Parts: sequence; C-alpha cells; structure tokens
Amino acid sequence: MTQQPQIPSTEPELAGVRNFRDVGGLPTADGRRVRHGRLFRSGHLAHATAADTAFLSGLGLHTVFDFRNASDRRLDGLDVELPGVRNLSIPLSDPADGAEFWRMVRDGDLDQLRSLLADGKGADRMIASYRSIVLDRTVEHGRVLRALAEDSVPALMHCAAGKDRAGLSIAVSLLAVGVERDAIEADYLKSNDAHRRYRIHRSDTSADGMSAEVMELLNPLFGAQPDYLAAAFATMEETWGSTERYLSEGLGLTPGARERLRDRLLDTA
Repeated sequence: MTQQPQIPSTEPELAGVRNFRDVGGLPTADGRRVRHGRLFRSGHLAHATAADTAFLSGLGLHTVFDFRNASDRRLDGLDVELPGVRNLSIPLSDPADGAEFWRMVRDGDLDQLRSLLADGKGADRMIASYRSIVLDRTVEHGRVLRALAEDSVPALMHCAAGKDRAGLSIAVSLLAVGVERDAIEADYLKSNDAHRRYRIHRSDTSADGMSAEVMELLNPLFGAQPDYLAAAFATMEETWGSTERYLSEGLGLTPGARERLRDRLLDTA
C-alpha cells in the first residue's frame, strides 16, 4: 500500500447527519482531481436538524440517492425534504441481511451475539455482502452512473450509516472517473472517525448490554475495513477480468457516458 493521499477537509459540523463529506479533491491516475461541490456522501438524513437542512439545501444539490431499504426507513425514518432536490430511492442489499438480523443486533444477549458474530463471522458476513452488492446490483449501479453522467450532479449518496452501500456506490463512481484505489480506500476509511460512525442502537444500555465484548462483536458491522473494499474490487476482477470490463460490460457504461461523467465530476485537465 502506498502512502495515503492527503484529502482536503470541507466538512461542516452537522448535528443530525452522520458521516457527511465532500469527496472533492481525490486524485485520478491521469493527474486530475474530483471537483469540490459535485459529489457528497453521508448517513441518512432522517434526523437532520433545521440548521442541517438549511446547510444541505445550500449545496445546490440536484439529486439525493438513497440506498436504504424499507427496514432502514422503519428504523430511522424518512429523509427530510430538501426543496427542489430530486430524491431517488435505489435500495441496495443490506449488509446485515435484513430486519431480523438488526433486531438481534439491537436486542440479542451476549450468547446470541457470540453465536452470530464471534470467530470472524461478523467480518465474513460483511465481506460476503460487499461481494454480493458488486455481483447482484449491477443494474442499480449502472443506473446511478448514467444518472450522474446525464443530469444528477451535484449529488449526495447515502444509506443508513453512509459506510457500506453508499461507500460502495461512491467507490464505483470514483472508479469510473479514474480515481486511484488508494485514494478511494482513504476516503472509505474516514467512516471510522469517531464523529462519523453510526450510533449503535441497543435496547439494553446497561454496562452488560454495552460491554467491551459486545462492542467488539458488533464492531465489524459498524466499522470500515480495508478487507471489505478489497473484496469488492477483487470480485470485479474475478468476475469480469478487470475493473474496466466491470464498468463497460457489467454496468453497461458506454465510452460517451463515461466521458460525460468525467466532465461533470472532475476538474478540467
């Protein structure tokens, strides 16, 4: 792994939206950079305060891509409405595999969590999910890239925590415009910062219910790990032969659409 690039910080302090950031400034292999103010990522917007909403409304967004499913919305609520902004709901696979799993995360006791997540099972579940999203959600990711290429910029992408489904969708978008993998990974890992991480909801908030062992068992679900993103990239290469073929054959991204995407997201050469 080469030295991680320096990524400019252009982040406000949002009270009710976790993991928000602008991915502008990330470098491409040909020496260009992602333009600031074009592509943002975050956790869900359901708990945005009035001040958060005012800030988001001032970004000039064209589209908000919401990758949550119905279970997510029941848990966290609907996004706040941003006047004049198009909202696209494109549900992607839940890394935790649905409402029953999340119920166990919230309500399960230590023995249940050990059975579900111990001995690497939590990380294995996440790796399998990242692989599955790459393999099974080509239609959805192709739709996202074509929307960005046509008329959807500036755009904000989010899921529940802004880490996995949004993280992968951001990664795919950045791959399509030639951002270097080290830079994609560096941005992805910023989701581990303490002020960004999704708040774990547990029905038992006692010392036992929130013990160090419980938090360690849950950490693979709520942390960004290099192995997860590496599994996604490996799946692209194993299945299509290269990321270029993944983009063109897997997602159906034409050379023209890709060039329009670069024009919309990157600084001028």
